Amino acid sequence: MGILIYWDYRSPDGIQTPVHRIISGLIGCPVDLIPGDLFPLDGYHRIRRQYDAGRVLNRIGLFKRMHTIDNPFLLVIPDDLYSESSDFVFGLARASIGAAVVSTARLENEYYGLDDNTGLTIDRIAKEGSHEIGHLLGLGHCTIPECIMFQPGTRDELDRKQKWFCPTCRSQLPGI
Repeated sequence: MGILIYWDYRSPDGIQTPVHRIISGLIGCPVDLIPGDLFPLDGYHRIRRQYDAGRVLNRIGLFKRMHTIDNPFLLVIPDDLYSESSDFVFGLARASIGAAVVSTARLENEYYGLDDNTGLTIDRIAKEGSHEIGHLLGLGHCTIPECIMFQPGTRDELDRKQKWFCPTCRSQLPGI
């Protein structure tokens, strides 16, 4: 079993391959990158100008059923996300359907009025993508701030995370 990463064509271009390689190395299993078209999203909130991440996950579940995809599936989109419990989320996963989504909106420096930093964008997407895939593989949140499975509440907390699973989380990863 491998992981599928569907990269919506509107997401940052030219960084798919390095993100894919980092995630594959961190997870330790085959990861396939699908450069995709516009993914059919659902759940746009006009006032917030964000998508409901839960409804996006529902749409991924439907997409997986329509295309008979059994593998864990990560969607990378440029659209800002929120959840019922948060004004924004970098990403969200639902292990029961093997679906996760990562938004690049708040992972790029431009969102914060800062100069573009492609290396940092790659790092952030890879860490958040690995975090959400960790949930798809059965991992919960970790209390160690440097671990991939730590739940960051801010961009700075995300930046402090390292690209590694702590020994406890690593030991819980299934042999894929």
